[in-house]
Amino acid sequence: VHNLAYQGLFWAENFAQLGLPASTYHMHGLEFHGQISFMKAGLVYAHRVTTVSPTYALEIQTPEQGCGLDGLLRARAGELSGIHNGVDPSVWDPAVDAHIARGFSAKRMGGKAACKSALQAETGLAVQAGAPLFCVVSRLAEQKGMPLVLDAIDEIIGQGGQLLVLGSGETALEAAFAERARQHPGRVALRMGFDEAFAHCVFSGSDVVMVPSRFEPCGLTQMYGLQYGCLPLVRRVGGLADTVVDASAHALAQGTATGIVFDAYSADALREGVRRAFALWADASAWRRVRQTGMELAFDWASSARAYTQLYESLL
Repeated sequence: VHNLAYQGLFWAENFAQLGLPASTYHMHGLEFHGQISFMKAGLVYAHRVTTVSPTYALEIQTPEQGCGLDGLLRARAGELSGIHNGVDPSVWDPAVDAHIARGFSAKRMGGKAACKSALQAETGLAVQAGAPLFCVVSRLAEQKGMPLVLDAIDEIIGQGGQLLVLGSGETALEAAFAERARQHPGRVALRMGFDEAFAHCVFSGSDVVMVPSRFEPCGLTQMYGLQYGCLPLVRRVGGLADTVVDASAHALAQGTATGIVFDAYSADALREGVRRAFALWADASAWRRVRQTGMELAFDWASSARAYTQLYESLL
């Protein structure tokens, strides 16, 4: 299960086209409120069910995120588990990335400043090293929390920051971000569409990546941000909760913090997260420690592959 919300629903009259026994069309099989559900069929007949993060595996067993299938998933909880997606280190590594202005690593961060100034210049933002640069690399959709980002722009600008948005999606959100960029030249910039090569430049040159999703099965954006020294500002949901450690006083003292995490899906909660990011930015040594901790994490596919291997071996 990548995303339970996309279920593959079809009309009951399509059942004959599948060539399946009539005995499979019932409430404990493919039937779902008078329709055919391919998602439900997979959940019913699979020996094991996996999804893309441990927290999402728990969330989809609740009415809030179960999309009508939470009862079935609770019944199959013993055969349900979550394994994170991974990042390909041969593609996403700032030390050897040919797309970015200058390479850098957790131990040699000098190149990140060059990446930031190059990114600011290319996107029409004021070239200011001291202005924290927030970025969004996302589908522009409500599920991704984009209305919350729009509400947080004044907070970012008011505290001296900048925002760069890379993405496309819902027409109204595209227009709203374009309008904010027109209102705040040099402070807000929008690059419409999906450009993976440019996404590398965005992560390498930005200081904070915003992922305030309403729900997020796993998410890769926050992992890319961590790899590139771009602190994630995320909502505590799904894979975001599993991969980002909030910069609480305790986590800062323990040296485990890797970003800023907030709980409620609300503009107020995101604005408070932005304020916390600025407070951390003001403490340069703490910011560097959090950034280095995040960059030293490993989210490559090797660890995910080991988890899948153990799962498959358990089924033999």
